[in-house]
Amino acid sequence: MDINERIQSVISEHRIVLFMKGTPQFPQCGFSMRTAQALAACGTPFHSVDILAEPEYRQHLPKFSNWPTFPQVFIDGELVGGCDIVLDLYQSGELQKLATGAA
Repeated sequence: MDINERIQSVISEHRIVLFMKGTPQFPQCGFSMRTAQALAACGTPFHSVDILAEPEYRQHLPKFSNWPTFPQVFIDGELVGGCDIVLDLYQSGELQKLATGAA
């Protein structure tokens, strides 16, 4: 399976996916940490992929998603965005709706 198929598989298998530097328990950058915290505060389980441990994801995901930076959040198979967008959505209450499927 090529890397694009692997990326699509992860996104298809999990309702909410966070591609980040590190893990939610041990984030390796502030943007990843804040994004993971916002998702966790929604109270909905999410799957994370450590792009530092998976260099193929780090290399190919920006082209796959047409989004140049990390972290990247996907909900229901769609790219939501990175840290700033996720935090804005959280502050407005929209992230909670997206995360719970109420949107």
